[in-house]
Amino acid sequence: MAKRDYYDVLGVNKSASSEELKSAYRKLAVKYHPDKNPGDKGAEDKFKEASEAYGVLSDKSKKENYDNFGHAAFENGGGGQGGFGGFSGFSSADFSDIFEDFFGDFGGSRRSSRGRSSNNRGSDLRYDLSLTLEEAYLGKKQNIQFSTSEKCSTCKGNGSKPGSSPDRCTYCGGNGRVRSNQGFFTVQQTCPQCSGSGEEITNPCSDCNGKGNNQTSKKISVTIPKGVDDGTRIRLAGKGEAGTRGGATGDLYLFINVKSHGIFKRSDVNLFFEFPISIADAALGTTIEIPTIDGKKAKIKIPDGTQDGKQFRLKGKGMPFMRRGDFGDLYVQVKTEVPVSLNKEQKQLLEKFREIENEKSNPSIKKFFEKAKSFWKN
Repeated sequence: MAKRDYYDVLGVNKSASSEELKSAYRKLAVKYHPDKNPGDKGAEDKFKEASEAYGVLSDKSKKENYDNFGHAAFENGGGGQGGFGGFSGFSSADFSDIFEDFFGDFGGSRRSSRGRSSNNRGSDLRYDLSLTLEEAYLGKKQNIQFSTSEKCSTCKGNGSKPGSSPDRCTYCGGNGRVRSNQGFFTVQQTCPQCSGSGEEITNPCSDCNGKGNNQTSKKISVTIPKGVDDGTRIRLAGKGEAGTRGGATGDLYLFINVKSHGIFKRSDVNLFFEFPISIADAALGTTIEIPTIDGKKAKIKIPDGTQDGKQFRLKGKGMPFMRRGDFGDLYVQVKTEVPVSLNKEQKQLLEKFREIENEKSNPSIKKFFEKAKSFWKN
């Protein structure tokens, strides 16, 4: 069967850039890769065909020959496409980039720059800390105690008995990585025996059993900034578990829980609460004294005729913005309370008031009944 045109195989035209060629090949490689289509001979053939096409078109010299002479340029040994379809034309960077979709860490090229010690980084820890709303307002210093691992003081964290050193890993030869076959390819992976360190402990430290760290209880002082809210997360770098064999220490994360308050309700940096007043105070007006979150008091003037649900704003009496100098606001909502368990004199006074009140005193009532009368009439 005659070979298909390489440009047709990849679905691009002759003016396609190297990035367009790579993108077209990546899509086909992902779709037809043998590891994703086990036992499918047709997919395997298409994968080989696409690989051969890209192997030629991605190489400047081979592409020029192909554009001039077609497939004849590689007949009788002229092309040098080895293996099963032209992979000799790939650069290692192209190869790693394309097959990252399959193996994530192909050939070790993606992670080698991060160093072996990244595999041995200590674990991050979580500590849940509960605060009252007042403590969240003021901020505080808090001593916390938690279980963690710290570098072994005997072996200084290398896991070997003092006076000895770790040996080269016999499984990977000290490389920290081993090769394995996946389908048609040979890929490198982190050594399962030394976890990528390239070393193994043959004479372990008696205090840590070769781990390089020991479990301990640790106490530290932390500063909680003013204005933290429920769910705030604070990162303490390097306060987590110790790494192994030279690995970095993990981090400690404080998760803040702010308890509900008996008076104030919080929304972001603003505070809210309801203040009950009597019918007489709502009708005649008064001055009330209210609590504020800083432990002080504030006065609010209630004008005569204040309706139930009226809200008053006290600027700057809310919660502080974290790491800023300004504050949210406090909103006080008036809740008019209807008296209960009236004595005889109170009832008589209210009866007298009902006899003499007029429509002007109750504009909302008047407006409602005007609408109701219109509704009934129609």
